[in-house]
Amino acid sequence: MSIEMQNHQVEAAPAEEPLNQWLINMPEPPTLWQELVGYIRTNVLSKKRNKTKKTASNPVYSCLKSVFPIIIWGRQYKLNMFKKDLMAGLTLASLCIPQSIGYANLAGLDPEYGLYTSVVPPLIYSMMGSSRELAIGPVAVVSLLLSSMVRDLQDPITDPIAYRKIVFTVTFFAGAFQAIFGLFRLGFLVDFLSHAALVGFMAGAAIVIGLQQLKGLFGLSHFTNKTDVVSVLSSVFHSLHHPWQPLNFVIGSSFLIFILLARFIGKRNKKLFWIPAMAPLISVILATLIVYLTNAETRGVKIVKHIKPGFNRPSVDQLQFNGQHLGQVAKIGIICAIIALTEAIAVGRSFATIKGYRLDGNKEMMAMGFSNIAGSLTSCYVATGSFSRTAVNFSAGCETVVSNIVMAITVMVSLEVLTRILYFTPTAILASIILSALPGLIDISGALHIWKLDKLDFLVLLAAFLGVLFASVEIGLLLAVGISFTRIILSSIRPTVEALGRLSKTDIFGDINQYPMATKTQGLLTLRISSPLLCFANANFIRDRILDSVRKVEEEEDDEQEVKRAKVLQVVIIDMSCVMGLDTSGIVALEELHQELASNDIRLVIASPRWRVLHKLKQAKLDEKMKKESIYMTVGDAVDVYVRARTMSHDMC
Repeated sequence: MSIEMQNHQVEAAPAEEPLNQWLINMPEPPTLWQELVGYIRTNVLSKKRNKTKKTASNPVYSCLKSVFPIIIWGRQYKLNMFKKDLMAGLTLASLCIPQSIGYANLAGLDPEYGLYTSVVPPLIYSMMGSSRELAIGPVAVVSLLLSSMVRDLQDPITDPIAYRKIVFTVTFFAGAFQAIFGLFRLGFLVDFLSHAALVGFMAGAAIVIGLQQLKGLFGLSHFTNKTDVVSVLSSVFHSLHHPWQPLNFVIGSSFLIFILLARFIGKRNKKLFWIPAMAPLISVILATLIVYLTNAETRGVKIVKHIKPGFNRPSVDQLQFNGQHLGQVAKIGIICAIIALTEAIAVGRSFATIKGYRLDGNKEMMAMGFSNIAGSLTSCYVATGSFSRTAVNFSAGCETVVSNIVMAITVMVSLEVLTRILYFTPTAILASIILSALPGLIDISGALHIWKLDKLDFLVLLAAFLGVLFASVEIGLLLAVGISFTRIILSSIRPTVEALGRLSKTDIFGDINQYPMATKTQGLLTLRISSPLLCFANANFIRDRILDSVRKVEEEEDDEQEVKRAKVLQVVIIDMSCVMGLDTSGIVALEELHQELASNDIRLVIASPRWRVLHKLKQAKLDEKMKKESIYMTVGDAVDVYVRARTMSHDMC
């Protein structure tokens, strides 16, 4: 019957012949070299030509515009915009100053280095960044990363100068990696840290940061340098047996309640956004005055003490590129680079969507990279976009990144004027400011949403959360990324092979499990490979799955009573529309499948092959072994030819 069907096929369906000929005689796909040349010509040379045509008289100006977006929007900047940016920048500075001091303490650095980080990086970003609302400076998560990972190389208590040098070198590497990502358009590397992993990591980091602030909140002297929750809680429990002054806790908890109440008022009334923004600075001023007027430091209240006045100091001579820990420093740098970029781009895109403009990811990477490179040369540590400060900047009505410039100038003035006043600032108030910012890092609704949508994604979230909480920051990240990659690998090496049926009164073929109403054609089995690659990792698995499906159909037919000849399986159609490429293992698997089916008088038909897949089949001469009439443009074409051939054979009988 199958031989007779093949003999009648060409005679019965001359209309399909031109389509098959187009499929068989299509030109060869471009080689890898041709694609590379085409990409450069399309994305680089054509843009340069267009820019040269527009600004042929001044190519330097064209280059500067592409690197410094401030040149473009600065020409349309108006006075009424500056008024809004000035107010937003001053409001931003009121939140930034106390947070920067607290985050520097979290990073294991002296307070002035947090303020330095709120000066140079924001100024560089203002010239190169494409976000209008993003507030640049130190953040809690990156500060925790630095303190937890650099402490393994150098203890900041025993040798703070060596510790600081490593931090500056890490910052340089982080900026260099970020700039390279942007220059070579490697933004996909940031996507390795999925949304679920980021939610879990942030939540775990928030809890760890919060527990570490118990040292400042209680005024403890003996405390662990480890970041896992077991070590921190154990350290708190044992430290409470040593002498400690409850005044630290009274001051810290009182102002923590005040800051949280201010935030509650700000959420209830959006017009009062300035209250939660000003609350941390007001808390610092009031707490400092209380300590100064009551001489509370003599009663055991721990204070910040000396903060070096003056602007950012050069730190070029403190970078170390020949130390014994250079490899580990570079590793910490790339981890900080990816975490910082992920947070900044996520925050920037969310607010850009609200404002209705597009954020250029590559420009953001370049801007962030050069900000941190410049920061490493001027006594700064890794800076990125802060969600809490960006939200304040947005609520304050900022129009452009001029608000960052205003904030940086205000911090510079504070470095010169306010550092002597901050001598009596209690460390408990810094702990309360950091604690008040942590709830924004724990996204419970987001975690529940991930649980409802995808249980495997929730497993990634849980791995990152528990890894950070009970092991370390690095292990939490590695677990999250490892599970994500394992999921991708498993889905690649164990793809599904779907049985298809035609939907009534259409030419659409769908999975019969998804569409139970789809009808199957007698004597014909249609399968779809749901994998983008047919390669060494999954070729044998897919071949075995197809053969298992064939055996299952044959067994079902043999079990029926009075089996008719027309119902015996004669053709297997493989829909390869999802397969984008195949290697030699994939070709061998198809050849073995063809031989196995042919030995049972079953014909193998390939439908909807992609350009590169068909080219590989031609190179392997598999199309000749299967006969060129066994390759069709669509599943519908292959089924229709089979049905017409079977009808004609019945008529002849």
